[in-house]
Amino acid sequence: MASGWSTKRVLITVRTYPVPATKGIEVSCTAAITEDGKWIRLFPVPYRLLRQDQRFQKYQWIEVSVQRATKDPRPESHHLNRETIKLAELVPSSDGWAERRARLKPLMRRSMCAIRAELEANGQPTLDLFRPKAIKRLIIEKGDPDWTPEQKVILSQKTLGFDEMPKEELEKIPFNFVYEFTCLDPGCRGHRMGCTDWEMSEAYRRWKVKYRSGWEAKFRERFERDMIEKYDTHFYVGTLHQHPKNWMIVGLFYPPKSEPDLFD
Repeated sequence: MASGWSTKRVLITVRTYPVPATKGIEVSCTAAITEDGKWIRLFPVPYRLLRQDQRFQKYQWIEVSVQRATKDPRPESHHLNRETIKLAELVPSSDGWAERRARLKPLMRRSMCAIRAELEANGQPTLDLFRPKAIKRLIIEKGDPDWTPEQKVILSQKTLGFDEMPKEELEKIPFNFVYEFTCLDPGCRGHRMGCTDWEMSEAYRRWKVKYRSGWEAKFRERFERDMIEKYDTHFYVGTLHQHPKNWMIVGLFYPPKSEPDLFD
C-alpha cells in the first residue's frame, strides 16, 4: 500500500445530490461509519461515473482504500481510490431498523446546539447525527433554475479513467429544501437548515414527472408530514469545506417510531 493509504471497511450512511466540481466533473458528499464506530467523509465520489459493480447503496458496507485529505482541514475527510471500491453486505431495515439504530446509537448527539458548541470549542466534529426536538415545517424555496455557464463547462468535460460518461447531463434541482426545527438544548432559539439529501432530490425529479403540478403535495406528504408524524426522524449534519462554521442537513435517518425509543 502506498504511503498514507489504508484499506477501510465502512458503512455508507449519507449521500447528497451531486454538484459540479472541477476535479471530479460531479461529486456527492458521502459519509460513512468505520468498523470501529467513527465518522468518515469520502471524497471525491462521482457516483454516476462509477461502474455498476461499484455503486453502493445507503446502509451498505464497502471496502475501499482511503487517505487523509490533504487540503480539507475537517478531521473526518478522506480521499478515496474509487478503483478499490468493493461492495459488501447491506444492513437491513428489518425490526424497526434495529441493526442500523445499534450502529448509530454511539454516535448520537443530544442537540444541534451542542454540536455547534463542540465545534467552536474543539474544531470538531464536522459530521454528526441528532434528533430534533420538533420539526416545525419544510420550506420549499425557489433556487437557480439552471447551472451557471462555468458549471455547464465542468459537466461537459471529458475525464480520463472512466469507462463512459453519463448519458444525461446532471439535472439542476431548481428548489432549495429547508427544515425549520428546534433541538433539545434548553436555550435553543430554533434552527433553519437546508437539506441536500440525495433521496429528496431524486423524489422531486421523479414526482414532478409522475404527479406534474401535484408534485409538491406528494413531496410534503413524504418529507414534511411523515417526517413529523410517522417517523422517528433524525438529521445527519455536516459543515461546508469553504465555510467551516456553516452546517447543512446532509441526510435523513427515519426509522419508524417505536415505544420505547431505542435511542432513549
